[in-house]
Formats: sequence, structure tokens, C-alpha cells
Amino acid sequence: MRAYRLETIGTPPRLMQIEAPRPGPGEVLVRIAACGLNFADTLMVKGTYQEAPPLPATLGMELAGTVEALGEGVTSPAIGTRVAVFAGHGGLADYGCFPAARCLPLPDTMSFIDAAALQVAYGTSHLALTRRARLQPGETLVVTGAAGGVGLTAVEIGALIGARVIAVARGADKLAAAAAAGASVCLDSDTADLRAEVKALGGADVLYDAVGGDAFTALFRAMRPEGRILAIGFASGTVPQIPANHLLVKNVSVMGFYWGAYLGFAPDALKGSLAEVMRWHAEGRIKPHVSHVLPLERAEEALALLSGRKSTGKVVVTMG
Repeated sequence: MRAYRLETIGTPPRLMQIEAPRPGPGEVLVRIAACGLNFADTLMVKGTYQEAPPLPATLGMELAGTVEALGEGVTSPAIGTRVAVFAGHGGLADYGCFPAARCLPLPDTMSFIDAAALQVAYGTSHLALTRRARLQPGETLVVTGAAGGVGLTAVEIGALIGARVIAVARGADKLAAAAAAGASVCLDSDTADLRAEVKALGGADVLYDAVGGDAFTALFRAMRPEGRILAIGFASGTVPQIPANHLLVKNVSVMGFYWGAYLGFAPDALKGSLAEVMRWHAEGRIKPHVSHVLPLERAEEALALLSGRKSTGKVVVTMG
């Protein structure tokens, strides 16, 4: 079968032929139809992701496909079931073996492309905003990187909750995408004085920050008393250093959030969150924004769209 593999850090991943896997105990074999890419995939290539798989490894964290075979002890999902899987790696291939417990059966109304694009992005924003930040209707939510894979879903979910959403992104096209997702105010990170403009709008109750760097520093100073900051990621490459005395004076909370870790310490919370996201999709309340769909042969190009910040929403690779 085909697989897009990373063999060693410092060597570009490449598409190669490898032996098709067989499911072990507790696993299912999935014929993969689509794989959603994430910024974390680009970090794995560099060797800087916090949960990098042992090498060599097939890239691709989240996928959708059809169950083809069951390993020992597995009774469900049944062969032929359409499923979404958050695998951590292994999605950029024709087939993969994954724990049956991680498979989510898909509603008939959900395409493989939507399913591959939905899990990490919507799962991250839903659980972060509802469980960690406890965003309330009427509050002001500021989202950095608001046209990225997770940022755009934070805008959409924040608006669905009933918050006023201020979107921060780079360039007119990305700001237009954020506005279409429900942002009330859009600020260009290249030209806006983020601190001054957010303060003029009354300040932020919740900051959803996937960028770090200068944007974090400016918006930290625009938080309202008892504001909550969600540290989602650091796409700028700069991890902010937070002065604890400023937290004290402003009564501000900073919360780290890593969605994948919930599989280990609170799997029911993660599954419940994804179940609600899937209900919203079935009800037509959300629709994954996929800016690019490319075949597996163009996986290198697909990853370059993420690392070069050329995409809005999600990039999805299909197996054909």
C-alpha cells in the first residue's frame, strides 16, 4: 500500500510502498478515504512536536474511512462501518490499524472529507471553550490565527454559544473567512494595534490564542478583569513568557490546552464533546471549512500549504 512516511528527522517525508498492516487485539483495519492535516504534522517533520511517534512513521493525525477487518476481541464497529479516527499518526496511507475505541461511527449525512476535517479542529475549540474557559453568551471572545484550522472553528463555536467574537488574522481573504464564520469584528494582525483596538471594544473576556508571540503579548494587556486566556499553540514560533505579577494585578487566568491529552485522563469528556459537534453537523449548525483537497500524491504540497500559511480552515488529503 502507499504511505507518506517520515523516516528520520531532517530528511523530508516521502510517499512509498509498504506492507499493508493487519489488526492486532483491540484494533480495526480501516481503508482510509481522507486525512485531515494539522499544524502539528509540520512540527512532527521538524521533530518539535510534544508527542511525536517513533520513527519511521506515517504522518496524518486524523482520518476517516471504512472498517475492513476486526482484530481479536473486537465486536464493534462492524465491518463496513464508516468511521472517523483520531489516530495521532498513520492517516496518510491507503490502510491503517487503529484502536477500536478511537473509532467514531459517522452519520449518513457526513462525508469522509468533512469527517477528516472535523475532529481536531472542532474538538479542540469546543472542549477548550466549553470545558476550560466556560465561555458564556454575551462575553467577548478574541481569537488569534482566526482563519487557521482551529481558529476558524473557535470563531464559529464562539458565535454559536452567543459570544461576541473578535477575529485576528492576516490579510483580507482570511478576515473575510472569519467574518463568514461569525466574527463580529475582524482585525488584521499586520496593521492593527491589537491592544488598543480590543481595549476600545471593551476588552476580552476570553482569549483563544493559537499564535503566541507579539499578538499574545498585546492581547494579554487587553484582558478584562477575571479574563481567561487559552494557550492553544504557538504558530508564530515564539512561546510567550507570562509575568505572574500581571496575572495577580489583573485577576487573569492562563490555561494550557492540549486536546489529545484528554484521551488519556478524561476520554469521556472528549467523546461527549465530539458527540455534540457531530450533532451540530447533522443539524446543519456547523460546516467544516476546507480550503484545499489534494490527492495523496500531493501530500508534500498539502503540508507546505500549512507551513506557509497559505490555507484557510482545513487541508484534506484523499486517497482516491
